[in-house]
Amino acid sequence: MKGTVIITGANSGIGKAAAFKFASEGYRVIMACRNIKISEPVCKEIIAKTKNNNIDLLQLDISSKQSIHSFCDTYKKKYDVLDILIHNAGHFRHGEKRFQQSIDGIELTFAINLFGPVLMTDLLLDVLAKSKNPRVLNVCSTNIKHFFDDRRKLNFKVLSGETIEDKGYNPYKLYGDSKMALLMATTMMEEEYKHYNISVNAIMVPATKMSKETIKKFNSYWKFLAFLQNFIIPKSETIGEAYFSICTSNIYADINGKLVNHQGKVVKMADDSISFIKIMTSNDIYPPYVDNKEIIEKVWNICKQYIENAKSNLAK
Repeated sequence: MKGTVIITGANSGIGKAAAFKFASEGYRVIMACRNIKISEPVCKEIIAKTKNNNIDLLQLDISSKQSIHSFCDTYKKKYDVLDILIHNAGHFRHGEKRFQQSIDGIELTFAINLFGPVLMTDLLLDVLAKSKNPRVLNVCSTNIKHFFDDRRKLNFKVLSGETIEDKGYNPYKLYGDSKMALLMATTMMEEEYKHYNISVNAIMVPATKMSKETIKKFNSYWKFLAFLQNFIIPKSETIGEAYFSICTSNIYADINGKLVNHQGKVVKMADDSISFIKIMTSNDIYPPYVDNKEIIEKVWNICKQYIENAKSNLAK
């Protein structure tokens, strides 16, 4: 066995494709999934097709502090070391108008896309540190390109829990905010966990395939664009291959705290002369907002407070 990898949301889409890839390459795969019932057939399918029996399915609701703690505790009782942690699970509910909260009272998009991954990584530091080459991969999105607009800012009132109002609730914007915040947290995680010798990077995934149920919620114009998007976007298997490469290849051995696109190229900050066409068509640049040190520190302080509160509550 080559090593052990945890993949959140491994029962469908890119997560499932990545699980297949790692399993076929001889890794022990831990499928961290919220719904065990619908995940069990997927787990059996992966075992049957890859002939790899080292596939384990563990329950995880990444939006819940208690569930994350329970998952990490269960993992440590079963396994001594963790080589790769992939935060693939994500949340975006198109058309939602009412403010969505996790069981812990955190805005649901941030709970799943940011705080859950940060807390889970922190709780698994000890087993990651035992690996010879531990790697963490945070899954971000090309949605961050919206931050090329100078008017676009992170919604810190929602991020810090200061507001829970339905008015102005925009799931699409919050999805982009959460992925931007996760990317910023990636740079700080790499810095904070450097003494553990843990490599922490992010991947910028292009638009993902939408389900028929999601597309039905759109009006005619957006339905057409959604169908077009589904037709031209890379296949889940292609992104799954990228997950595998970033987490296993020696090419990325010395790459830390970086954003990598689905083609394996390190993404860099765009210069001031960037054109609109370049912004829309390129997958190897990110907006200057990403490197705003003041915003990064603000995001990380909120993340650290979340971790501290979670540990304090669980200790009671």
